[in-house]
Amino acid sequence: MLFDLPDHDTLYRALLDRDPAYDGHVFVGVTSTGVFCRLTCPARKPLLENTRFYDSIAGCFEAGFRPCLRCRPLDPVGQREPMVSALLKRLEDDPERIWSEDDLTELGYDPSTVRRSFKRHLGLTFLDMARLRRAGQGVDKLAGGATVIEAQQSAGYESGSGFREAIVRLLGDVPVALRGRELLRADWIESPIGTMLAVADSHALHLLEFFDRTALPTELKKLRESTRSSIGFGRTPVIDRIERDLRDYFAGTRLVFETPLALHGSVFTKAVWDELVAIPPGTTRSYSEIAASAGRHTAVRAVARANGANQLAIVIPCHRVIGADGSLTGYGGGLWRKEWLLRHERKVMGLR
Repeated sequence: MLFDLPDHDTLYRALLDRDPAYDGHVFVGVTSTGVFCRLTCPARKPLLENTRFYDSIAGCFEAGFRPCLRCRPLDPVGQREPMVSALLKRLEDDPERIWSEDDLTELGYDPSTVRRSFKRHLGLTFLDMARLRRAGQGVDKLAGGATVIEAQQSAGYESGSGFREAIVRLLGDVPVALRGRELLRADWIESPIGTMLAVADSHALHLLEFFDRTALPTELKKLRESTRSSIGFGRTPVIDRIERDLRDYFAGTRLVFETPLALHGSVFTKAVWDELVAIPPGTTRSYSEIAASAGRHTAVRAVARANGANQLAIVIPCHRVIGADGSLTGYGGGLWRKEWLLRHERKVMGLR
């Protein structure tokens, strides 16, 4: 990173203003669409809580975003480097293809030249980008309700271990340098409204998210940094516990979770999360009501950010927060899930 990014509000204002000063230096990932754009993109602007800002194209790809077809953030690179442009087009035309250096040689390219050029202009190699796109195909399948095995086969992976390794890479797993520190374990949990990823150690649940949430790679990166741990696939008693709690929740026999939690956030953020947990099942609160309850009447935006920073979907019920006018607002798992969860809880509580 050549410079520290300005704060989120400053960058969001630049996005709204289509400020050209950041063009080519800062990109915005939109969690509601899964694409990343230039800040000058003419498309309709996303809500504040649906934006993530990155200082490189590589950061956008590694976070699981794909390039916007309207502002085409990769075009400037392609205009400077015809070889990069040609290979990007091939990748766009056939994102499920399994590429190798031999394939590049057959097309008349020198693999080492391709590797250096992509690394220099985009921050990651062509083969890495191809692997990320293939793993992304699996994520898309999971988002559509496919099982892990179906998603694995769709992404072109013969073995489950290979697919899981690719997904871990997509989600930003840490290097072997962290070996020896406590290892967090991650595993899938199937639910009626989609596949979830649970991350826990032997004592507490650190993360529970819908696997198709675009911001998940960023959340996992923050989790690794805050815990100074690596993440590997596997089970812990805590994951078994949250799976049982979720099964009871969806069956309508439990609306309060007892799985021990590890919370990663500032004092204010944790205070907001406490207010979320205090919202009775089957009811909702507005951002301004949460701000008032937390003792910060004017901190509505800060409450929205704390709400979006929640890494424990359903357990910390950020889905119970709505707009001041009663409308459903941004939810990382998708508004359809938010509506489903609220309807489910009202039904269990016997509310209309």
